Amino acid sequence: MLVGRERERQVISRLVASARVGESGVLLLSGEAGIGKSALLEDATTAVTDAGMRVLSAAGVDAEREVPFGGLLQLLRPVLDHLDAIPAPQAEALGSALALLPGSGGERFAVGAAVLSLLSRVAEDRPLAVVVDDAHLLDPPSAQALCFAARRLTADPVVVLLAARDEPSVVRSAGLPELVVGGLAAADAESLAAGLGHRLSTEARSRLLASAGGNPLALLELTDDGFDALPPGAPVPVTASLARTFARRADALPPGTRTAMLVAAAAGGDLATVASACALLGVSVGDLDEAARGGLLTVDTTGVTFRHDLVRSGIYAEAPPAARRAVHAALAQAVPAADVDRHAWHLGEATAGPDATVAAVLDDAAGRARARGAWAVASAGYERAARLTPDPADRAHRLVSAAESAWRAGIPDAARDLLDRASALPEPPSLRTRAAALDGAIAARTGSVERARDIYLAAGTQAADDDPDTAVMLLAESILASQFAGDVDTAEVAARLIAGLDPRTASARWVGAMAISVADILAGAGGPDLLRSASADVDTFLDDPQLAPWLVVAPLYLRESAVGRENIPTVVAHSRRRSDIGGLPILLFYVARDQATTDRWDDAVAGYTEAIQLAREAGQATDVTACLAGLSWLEARRGDVDACRAHAEEALALAEEHHLGFFRAWAMTALAELELGLGRTEAALERYRDLDAVLTDLGLVDVDLSPAAEMVEAMVHVGMADEASALARTLTERAETKGQPWSLARAARAAGLTCPDTDVDVCFSVALAYHQHTPDDFEAARTELAYGARLRRLKRRVDSRPHLRTALAAFERLGAVPWADQAAAELRATGETAQRRSATGLDHLTPQELQVARMLASGRTTRETGAALFLSPKTIEYHRRNVYLKLGIRSREELADAIPG
Repeated sequence: MLVGRERERQVISRLVASARVGESGVLLLSGEAGIGKSALLEDATTAVTDAGMRVLSAAGVDAEREVPFGGLLQLLRPVLDHLDAIPAPQAEALGSALALLPGSGGERFAVGAAVLSLLSRVAEDRPLAVVVDDAHLLDPPSAQALCFAARRLTADPVVVLLAARDEPSVVRSAGLPELVVGGLAAADAESLAAGLGHRLSTEARSRLLASAGGNPLALLELTDDGFDALPPGAPVPVTASLARTFARRADALPPGTRTAMLVAAAAGGDLATVASACALLGVSVGDLDEAARGGLLTVDTTGVTFRHDLVRSGIYAEAPPAARRAVHAALAQAVPAADVDRHAWHLGEATAGPDATVAAVLDDAAGRARARGAWAVASAGYERAARLTPDPADRAHRLVSAAESAWRAGIPDAARDLLDRASALPEPPSLRTRAAALDGAIAARTGSVERARDIYLAAGTQAADDDPDTAVMLLAESILASQFAGDVDTAEVAARLIAGLDPRTASARWVGAMAISVADILAGAGGPDLLRSASADVDTFLDDPQLAPWLVVAPLYLRESAVGRENIPTVVAHSRRRSDIGGLPILLFYVARDQATTDRWDDAVAGYTEAIQLAREAGQATDVTACLAGLSWLEARRGDVDACRAHAEEALALAEEHHLGFFRAWAMTALAELELGLGRTEAALERYRDLDAVLTDLGLVDVDLSPAAEMVEAMVHVGMADEASALARTLTERAETKGQPWSLARAARAAGLTCPDTDVDVCFSVALAYHQHTPDDFEAARTELAYGARLRRLKRRVDSRPHLRTALAAFERLGAVPWADQAAAELRATGETAQRRSATGLDHLTPQELQVARMLASGRTTRETGAALFLSPKTIEYHRRNVYLKLGIRSREELADAIPG
């Protein structure tokens, strides 16, 4: 029976009650060793069982932290018969992870998505409780998968209760709701200690109460002997004191018992394995009886269970290194022949110095973990193999493999450290290039784009003679990194190097053409024709995940209605099906940016929002910055003042920290455009001047990035006619050099604002004609507004009204509220009452509701939609109900009619 803990029990009780009626709950109990976390979980397990909920339980074990997905198998074993009820790609990923199916090393988040689907499916039968004790000791792949699923539970009858030590771990860094379990209240601690009067003197008990800080295990286990060694008044670190207490008890036992206990501590508790290893060491399981009588552990047919993990860890830590190695050597022989991974781990722990044979065994085990997608375990295995590898060249190979797996596991700092260690060893050119590609990828995604740029450029240059295909791919990545850094000069250097290569494969030739065209566009040196030509071959490479970003860039750079957009949904769908959360944010960024330049602003907001969440989860600072900047730009146009400023300021801070000049410019553009839309013209002009100076410093001379068109408009409004005319002429020259309809339309609009009255119709007609070849409804509406406003000022009110009506309708359809207000004001000034659009149900959908609605309207099932968005089917149903309510509909057919294509 628990003593005290009413607060914690109430929190858990509320979560359980909510889960029983379909509202998911997640709670991580954290605290020091012995504080009572396990007791709270036991109490909760009894409560949920009595309430008729199904319980899935597991416990982390230190000896099994290197077993790939061992914790997940322990948790999910009772429900694996439901595996065929979840989406096939997820079932394959989870089956591979648990060694039920052959695997090829999928994305680390794919297993998490499968766990989410499986838990949701099991909970369809009856409410489910997932209870995991010592979660800080789970193998990292299991912990990552479980936390991924827990974060996404919303509307399923599932409660997830975890307990973890208050130390760094996967579960404590996952952002789960956390309740810190402190010591018992004074009265509760006194009540618990009162039962120990026969073991403690009154003085000792008083000191214990003062020293233990309400730690229940300390109150139960520490004796007056534990205090005699300390001077009066000395502080008592509870965990250390407990460890000393358990160590003293073990030291008093016979040598055979201590050896058997060390075997059990290293083995993880499996009785057959412990018995076999004990026999090899000349002791027996029977020697554990003395430890059982002393209350340190229990032995039954299921295995050996220590009184507390502090007992197990204390015994292992106190053992001499030679004794630990001897025990691991025995366990390497004792584990079942089929358990090759445990055999490899014990063999590695038993080896003190370089040993090529043992290193090869560990390397094989790491390869198996990699094939199952257990990237963190694979990295540890390769690193351990490297430490035992005598040959420096082989050691370098294994360190690079360890780094690759660490990056796939989401541990970039460890990956960089491993690469640094490899770089100090002899590396053949192919390995050096492989390491550089990884180093560049880590730097590019985590925000060090200038470093990525330099790594890619140097590696691509070095690989040019021996491997031109790889050189092209590296130099192309250097161009993307240079773009994000706002470094046009290096992008052009890389482009010229690519132009001098003769790649052998079609994919390398295609990427080379795409990269050169992007660099030329950024430098204002042409590029659209080459980009348009290369885009014609996109279909050939749609199934290659490595090329995904290049498959969607053409619409962003060309801004033409007819180029490349039809393939974007296919590329995104492929990435979602692979659960490629690491690669999805930057892909969603490109897609959202394209949607923001068409009429699909709501979809763009949803895409940016999802990408930001996924990028934060994956620790990808570059992608977070890109999406925040893009989102703030769109929010500026919509008039979402607070959100725009918050997101732009965060983007600016990240851009400053990581030297992301390109996205610094985007965030500055957002803040300037916000002021212009709100009618604060002088403030907008000042911000645009600052932006223009930054673009000039960066060498970003692409006319599409220039704020000249907006500056002309602002100058006209504040009476700077001569300056506006001069800037409009310069803008026209730059747009004509590029020759693309989007920039030509903006230049013609600027000309229409500054030209003589007699030329107004010609200039604006030219602008509108160019707009016909671009998908950017916002820019077209801006031109209609500018045209109508100028006609009104020329007293041509009747002529102005059609343009102003068109502008108003477009702005309202897009949700560009400040601009719609401006168009309505202009229309009223002509003497016509503006007919404002009433808000519809679509306007009230959240970004995620819109995503769900669009996928369901396209014909996807609830499960398919959940798999694509990494949500459970129940959560999709929850969003669907909200969508139906907001739209006033009742069926999928009505949904398809209500959601525009």
